[in-house]
Parts: sequence; structure tokens; C-alpha cells
Amino acid sequence: MPQDVLDAVDERLIEALSRNARMPLKSLAEAAGLSSPSAAERIRRLEERGVISAFTVDLDLKALGYPLQAIVRIRPLPGQLHRVERLIQETPAFIECDKVTGEDCFIGRLVVRSMDELDTILDGIAERAETNTSMVKSSPVKRRLPPFPR
Repeated sequence: MPQDVLDAVDERLIEALSRNARMPLKSLAEAAGLSSPSAAERIRRLEERGVISAFTVDLDLKALGYPLQAIVRIRPLPGQLHRVERLIQETPAFIECDKVTGEDCFIGRLVVRSMDELDTILDGIAERAETNTSMVKSSPVKRRLPPFPR
């Protein structure tokens, strides 16, 4: 089997871990139809190959006091690209950001407690970039696994 291809057992392990990254090894093994040592070895190999890069937690942002999320498209002014990128990286309210092609250079996701907090963050960017902001009403598709290649 080529190193870049996942088999059905790997897929079952990844799907189980995506639902609960803290799932006990015994439960993971059962989900994949393996013994615990075999499941541990499979997970280790997936990590070595870079297929699994982290075990994480899914947070309820509202429970943490962030009732608002915004998607911000950011177009740096001429000569400001690197400064804007650094500003985004240094602003904790940006929980995600992608550098993209097209008219905008960055698309970021912000979490804020209020519209005033959002305005303060955007005001700090405004001297170096143009922004276009959309408030998130809901997320009908949360971050999920991509389709496994066949």
C-alpha cells in the first residue's frame, strides 16, 4: 500500500478521533476492529506520516464569553502586506486566518464579546488595510473531515 493512501481501518480511526480526540485507546481499537496495541501502532504511523498533526479540543465559544463571530476580508494597502499579516497573527481575537488569492489577501475569523470590541480591532487594521466584515449568524457546516480519497 502506498504511504499516502489511507485504508478503511485508518479512516475509522481518524473518524473516531475527530469525534472525540480523548477517546480511550480501547474504544478506538473497538471502533476500528483492532487490538489496543495495533490501534496504538496505527495512530503512531499516522502521526509519523503527518496525517494526524495534533489532538485537539472543540470549544463552545459562547460558553467562553464570545457570543459574536465575524468573517473579515482584508486587503492590505500597498506596502503593508507583511505588517498586516503580523498584526493579524498578534491579535488573539483572530482564531483563524487564511492567506488567499483574489482581491483580498486574507480572510479571517474573529471572536468578540461585543460590536464595540469588533470596531476596536478593525480600527487597528484600518490604517494599514481595507476590510469587509460579515457577522456569522450560524454555522450549518462545522469544520469536518474532508472526503477520504478513493
